[in-house]
Amino acid sequence: MKLLLTIVQDADAGKLEGALRERGFGSTKLATTGGFLREGNTTLIIGVEDRDVATVQEIVRANCRERTKVVTAGSPLHAVEGAFASQPMEVPVGGAIVFVLNVEAFHRL
Repeated sequence: MKLLLTIVQDADAGKLEGALRERGFGSTKLATTGGFLREGNTTLIIGVEDRDVATVQEIVRANCRERTKVVTAGSPLHAVEGAFASQPMEVPVGGAIVFVLNVEAFHRL
């Protein structure tokens, strides 16, 4: 069994949760905050059998797209306090980060 810690932008979370449910995969949703641009993220905890990891990753890939965002002067560029963009610039945001962890045991209590 595997545990997928899946970090996505808030904008993609609802669509991803629905797509997972349609395919029979449950998830637990945690509201998180990312360091880059200090925007809200969602972390989904998804437990699956080993054989289903690739299927879940495809669902994530299909529902969590990378896009660009314009960061203007006065917008925090990263987690360091006081670091600001001096000129408007486009930065990539979105997509997903998926950590795949081995699960020693699973118990529903």
